[in-house]
Amino acid sequence: MKRIKKIALEEHFNAVGFEDYSKAFVKHIDSADARELMARLHDFDAQRLEVMDRAGIEYVVLSQTGPGVQVEKDVSVAIERARQNNDFLAQQIAHHPDRLGGFATLPMQDPAAAAQELTRAVQDLGLKGALVNGHTHGVYYDGREYDAFWETVQKLDVPFYLHPFDAYEMPHAYTGHPELVGATWGWGVETGTHALRMLFGGVFDRCPEVKLVLGHMGEGLPFQRWRYDSRFAVYPHGVTLKRKPSEYIGSNILITTSGVCSAPTLMGAIGEMGAEAVLFSVDYPYESTELAADFIEAAPMDDKTRELVCYGNAARLFKLDRS
Repeated sequence: MKRIKKIALEEHFNAVGFEDYSKAFVKHIDSADARELMARLHDFDAQRLEVMDRAGIEYVVLSQTGPGVQVEKDVSVAIERARQNNDFLAQQIAHHPDRLGGFATLPMQDPAAAAQELTRAVQDLGLKGALVNGHTHGVYYDGREYDAFWETVQKLDVPFYLHPFDAYEMPHAYTGHPELVGATWGWGVETGTHALRMLFGGVFDRCPEVKLVLGHMGEGLPFQRWRYDSRFAVYPHGVTLKRKPSEYIGSNILITTSGVCSAPTLMGAIGEMGAEAVLFSVDYPYESTELAADFIEAAPMDDKTRELVCYGNAARLFKLDRS
């Protein structure tokens, strides 16, 4: 079967020495499955490329699996390990530059250092932006102390992928229900809330060209656009924005299909945000690449929309010349 060509951008790896950080992501997974995941996360060559080939994925943008340096308490260590991670990733990409790209790991503990490392990663290493695993020790990125960082993101004209992780403090409502804490529910709520903090905190008004990417079909945000406008108009609590809340979702906030292989959900997201705001992704190796490819190829879209979602939007976002 001839596959439709695709680009994917929530595809993970694990750098040597980052296993202690990533324990937080795999601790709830069966030990045998966790070992298989780790083997796939450490592979950049035959196995990964074979999976891509079978699914028609021409190019992937790789990111360090979570939570990465976001959980590092020593700021100097976080800065150094982010730098090491990005150097390592660039070395792996150099083996297959036509198939692999990368997102930088950033030490968000120090906004100035994060801006500096992003600049180095993009300009010197050729990375395509950054992926950050949520808050850093309870600090979110809507505060004014991050303005210079967002100005750097805007100046470099690269996307910032906000990936899930645990809430800083576990909500009481989850007590006795560990199944709600992580990927099933809690991660989406946490990440969607972080994105809304940035929206209502005025980040996109101060830096209107910033592109924030959310996985997992936008962590639910596309489907509440109308209500954000309706209720914010009644309860603004002193917050002012230059546009309606809904207008940032689809322009500043883009989404990927990673980990949600539901055609009705996909079509709803496209209906809310427009076809140019939705990008195909898998969430490899945590999700099935074959299942994701089958899903996107069978979804009820016209050819033009499918090409945008599968390929064109990512090629434009990352300025890829794939001719």
